[in-house]
Amino acid sequence: MRNNKTRQKSSSKDRRNFDSTNQKKYGRKKFRTNSNSKKSTKRIDDGSMRLNQFLAHAGICSRREADKLIEAGVVKVNGESIIQMGYRVQETDIVKFNGRTLKSDKKKYLLLNKPRNYSSRLDHFGKKDSVFELIKGLTKEKILPVGRLNKNTSGLLLFTNDEKLSSKLSHPKNKIKKIYHISLNKVLKSLDLKKIKDGLIIDGEKIVVDTISYVLDKEKTEVGIALKSNKRNIISKIFNHLNYKVVRLDLVFFGGLTKKDIPRKTSRFLSDEEINLLKRL
Repeated sequence: MRNNKTRQKSSSKDRRNFDSTNQKKYGRKKFRTNSNSKKSTKRIDDGSMRLNQFLAHAGICSRREADKLIEAGVVKVNGESIIQMGYRVQETDIVKFNGRTLKSDKKKYLLLNKPRNYSSRLDHFGKKDSVFELIKGLTKEKILPVGRLNKNTSGLLLFTNDEKLSSKLSHPKNKIKKIYHISLNKVLKSLDLKKIKDGLIIDGEKIVVDTISYVLDKEKTEVGIALKSNKRNIISKIFNHLNYKVVRLDLVFFGGLTKKDIPRKTSRFLSDEEINLLKRL
């Protein structure tokens, strides 16, 4: 008996040593002896969303507060009170809170690489040269451009139905970084480049850019500018002030977003990571 107890203690000690060694080597990981014990929990996207998310999108409250409302039984789906956490609603379901039917538009964020000669004006909606024609049919939600690119300006144009984020990105006090590729009607003199770098007084206000440089391996009519300003036509004003004319203007960077993998005239939806990046600005 004593030998058996000794072997059991030794076995337990060896097992603890093995676990300790492997935790140091592989981290605190639980090793499974049965590879089939964990079943896949991947859910097929059927267009539904959690009820608490629906309430949040409808502007009623936060998701955490929505859980409390659901638990209290004051939210009805198709006439029945729902108290089940994690309950999912379909697009065809009728959701009511305090007797009021709610509508929840899922937030959409679409990034377009706008070509020249396309208007982003809302009153041009439906016209052949409208940017809305380039995103037609991509989403059922009504999404609008954040800010506005002039008809002759190309580059990044963000569309969303997230009014809070749109207002944040467009407001003059929120300095969102932008990088432009500019083509001028003549060579930019190094002296004028330095003037822009040092800051110009335009309309009684000093305009300062983050950086300005000639575009690598291009003629000195090609310039890159990075700045944080939501003032309209600010690039044209800078160069007009020094007697240059902007021939082409392309927005290549906006608040951390780039044109990578977005050919001209095409668009893509933002990833969750990109959306969170914009919300942190």
